[in-house]
Amino acid sequence: MSIADTMTRTRGEQLPFLRVFVAIAGIYIAQSLVSGLALQSVPAVMRSTGAALDQIGLLYLVLIPWSLKFLWAPWLETFRLGKGRNRSREVIIWGQWSVAVLVAAVALIGTADFPLLLTALSLATLAAATIDIACDGFAVEQLAAHHRGWGNTAQVGGSYVGFMLGGGVYLWLVAHSDFRTATLLLAAMIVVLSLPFVFVRLGRDPAPRDEFVPHTPSLGFALKRREVRLGIVLVILAGLGPRASSSLLGPYLIDKGLDLGTLGILNGAAAVGAGVAGTFLGALLVQAFGASRATVVAIFLQLTVLISLTALIRFGAATIPALIGIQVALTITMAVGFVAFYSLLMGASSLRQAGVDFTLFQCADAACATASGLAAGVTAHSIGYANVFALTVGSSLIAAIASLYLARRIEKPGGLTE
Repeated sequence: MSIADTMTRTRGEQLPFLRVFVAIAGIYIAQSLVSGLALQSVPAVMRSTGAALDQIGLLYLVLIPWSLKFLWAPWLETFRLGKGRNRSREVIIWGQWSVAVLVAAVALIGTADFPLLLTALSLATLAAATIDIACDGFAVEQLAAHHRGWGNTAQVGGSYVGFMLGGGVYLWLVAHSDFRTATLLLAAMIVVLSLPFVFVRLGRDPAPRDEFVPHTPSLGFALKRREVRLGIVLVILAGLGPRASSSLLGPYLIDKGLDLGTLGILNGAAAVGAGVAGTFLGALLVQAFGASRATVVAIFLQLTVLISLTALIRFGAATIPALIGIQVALTITMAVGFVAFYSLLMGASSLRQAGVDFTLFQCADAACATASGLAAGVTAHSIGYANVFALTVGSSLIAAIASLYLARRIEKPGGLTE
């Protein structure tokens, strides 16, 4: 394909913020709804019918597209932005409805035919991850700098709400009806959540020809840019400590004597409430201080929580109520961080290929979450919880110091990179 085959506008009119917010919120909720279904609800339903744990473990294969979507992001961006026409609406709507059809297929397949069930769930997550590329690109294009903080509450808050719908709410529906009915209701919910995007009208860009620049989206173009490279480094550094600690706090609470029912409430409604509260706090910080300073504040807040956790353990004060407070505080500060990071990284994404650049950041974060979670479990088995939590303090301290240098250099003066 010639470089001239994709013509991308670098500037132009943006849609009204409220319309954008509602449209992307519906998409982000639906995406996390699918993740909650695949990673929380279906495993629970399968286990209740006697499925083996090793079979249930295979469901985590559906996460693969979320870590690898950067591989096909350039192709999708080329199609989405090709020849002066923004096709975000078409990609997202048809993608969402494909996800709904696949979730409906899960309802019809049931849990008895596991290979077919796994295939349908994998295709649904693949479609959701692909839609996410287009939705992120659309959000970067449409959210002005002063709206990014509140705009990212749709993404981060939507993920918490969607996971709750696909997890706790869905399991309640299964308990009060049956697997097929509950899953079909979830498929219908995905269609309803996509409706606000139906009214998004972009069409062919009316800008004069000289406002277009020839460009073919690519990973090479992204990685040549300093802001992208520094953004990936910051995402990984900042994620290691909080991600590792978050993955271990649940098992640690169980070992301290917390019952499964209370932990379920803590990881369910309490986590959603804390996460949503954190997204609003993050938006307020971005509005008040700007994305780069809000990012630094978020990392230092996370460091404070991890220091408090380590101190409680070292001084023998790690009671269950204290640890529950730490988990809630960590959830809040991580949500603050997501909003601040995403606002900062939106500014570092090029309008020529916003979906590619932002997808790289998200894939780096997903890889960091997977690696830190695995490493934390293995390391805790060898050296104990206390030492692992102490290591997370060290890694977060490094991230906090690095953020003082990196955040300012990632943020572009005046907004989005052209």
